[in-house]
Amino acid sequence: MQTLIFDMLERAGWTGVQAALGVLATDLAGISVWWAAPIGLGIAAAKGWVAGRLGRPGTASTLPAHADPASRP
Repeated sequence: MQTLIFDMLERAGWTGVQAALGVLATDLAGISVWWAAPIGLGIAAAKGWVAGRLGRPGTASTLPAHADPASRP
């Protein structure tokens, strides 16, 4: 149960960071906040790419495989 909670916290944290970066980017660029959604999707795609290289195969974790609390050894 604790691994599920850690996994949910990691995913919720990343979602919050992606949303905040999207809003920050639109504010700094001086464009409509509507663009935060596509920017957030681009950040999510980049996160997925990084997770595919760092995390345990078959997971969406950005943590290294040995440090991912939701992965089984």
